[in-house]
Amino acid sequence: MDMKGSVAPLPRITLEAFWEDEATRLLLQKAVEDPRMARVEADLHPGGVASAIDLFQTRAVPSLIILESRASRDVLFQQLDTLAELCDEATKVIVLGNVNDVQLYRALMARGISEYLIHPFEPADLVRAIAALYADPAQRLVGRVIAVTGAKGGSGSSTLAHNLALTLARSLRQPTILIDLDMPFGTAGLNFNQEPQTTLAEAVEAPDRIDSVFVERLLTRCEDNLTLLAAPAVVEAAGDLAVDAFDPILDAARALAPFIVLDLPHGWPSWKRRLLLSSEEVVLVCEPDLASLRNAKNLIEFMSNARPVDLNPRLILNKVGLARRPEISLADFERGLAIAPAANIPHDAKLFGTAANNGQMLADTEGSAKICDMLQNMAAKIAGLTSPKTDRLRLIAPLVARLRSAFA
Repeated sequence: MDMKGSVAPLPRITLEAFWEDEATRLLLQKAVEDPRMARVEADLHPGGVASAIDLFQTRAVPSLIILESRASRDVLFQQLDTLAELCDEATKVIVLGNVNDVQLYRALMARGISEYLIHPFEPADLVRAIAALYADPAQRLVGRVIAVTGAKGGSGSSTLAHNLALTLARSLRQPTILIDLDMPFGTAGLNFNQEPQTTLAEAVEAPDRIDSVFVERLLTRCEDNLTLLAAPAVVEAAGDLAVDAFDPILDAARALAPFIVLDLPHGWPSWKRRLLLSSEEVVLVCEPDLASLRNAKNLIEFMSNARPVDLNPRLILNKVGLARRPEISLADFERGLAIAPAANIPHDAKLFGTAANNGQMLADTEGSAKICDMLQNMAAKIAGLTSPKTDRLRLIAPLVARLRSAFA
């Protein structure tokens, strides 16, 4: 299972970066603008190591210093030794260079340098390197956040988010947390036929209490490997939320499960934008119509501008083949977005309606095999598996569901 892309947002730190080359300045600028660096207070300065030495003669050193140097080995070591006299023991230092030399790397590490990155590299590589420096060694798990959202209201993104979470839990047999972020109107509790005694509202209202233990107490167990952090589903919960309202909740959830699926509501609040950009995966659900195509194009451009290297959304076309509705062809949709749909889910009013009204998942509803195969393929790709495992339990799930109903 490939979890290398799981990068938790950085903690609140201060960063001073010193560049020598204009291309490096642009790279650093893109890195500090990465949404995962939202809590980092960063400044960029020209001049390399010499400028850092001059600056810290009169200013306190930050949590992290990034230095570009094209100097000779002896000059670089002399400069670093001078800088070390100005730094605290807790100060971390990353050196950026263009010499691929293992002896140089070892010598830098011996001097207490935290990391040495060799050009060329991408802004996302630098973000990952910084995140690794601040990873909690006691937190062995850094869960992968998968944000699911619709290109427009009514696209079926919530239903697919819930079923994708179930597929990850059943097919991969890995602990998965589903978080319903539609505070006033969330449907995850209904769809899983649950009446949660604790909800997301309790975490939002007590941000100072949040840690992994607190969040774990709020989870409702739906079945083996799947837990739910439900929305309160009352209109009084529709108040304005701060842009970072859900940050501590996700920080805690990452330590509890390998996969965290976010059911994002329609709309465009600041906190939703933040979650989209800080997630490892985004699943964008569209209908084959013009409004979805336009909105999806805008969303993809927004994400591409913010994280151009490592945030490529996965596209699901839902409700394909709705009777009597003119549709944009799959080829035209793909051409318009330059992204091939990961799944084209046919419209099946009876299947989806039966599942919703019975509080069932699609896998537990008769006639869902084709759609479940699509979700299983997507779950495998999200998890980094080359081919999905056959889930024999899914084949008998509808029979089990009928037996449970008969004896309820």
